[in-house]
Amino acid sequence: MITYKMTKWTIEFFNETVESDTLALPPKILAKMLHIFELIEIAGAMLGEPYTKPLKDGLFEIRAKSLDGIGRSIYCYQKGQKIIILHSFVKKDQKTPKRDLQLAIKRKKEIDDE
Repeated sequence: MITYKMTKWTIEFFNETVESDTLALPPKILAKMLHIFELIEIAGAMLGEPYTKPLKDGLFEIRAKSLDGIGRSIYCYQKGQKIIILHSFVKKDQKTPKRDLQLAIKRKKEIDDE
């Protein structure tokens, strides 16, 4: 008999603004994002591409693409199988905008300094 251990990860938002920004994404992007959140709760760090991708400095991105455009949520891992969503936005260019990345880095530093 083969047994599988299903690991449960927790997703939290950095603050209410990040939660509001995430929930305000265009409907089709939001639907994809919420689906990926569900996958992350089960697979955590093992999920990988095409759903998640490492960025830098301990940051990762959730990649939600739909007919409405491309949505991204930048997140980091915390002890206790916790994922913190630091920033969510609609991506307009191929590269992640520098200011969006800098905001996520700043928020992660705040968490790390606590």
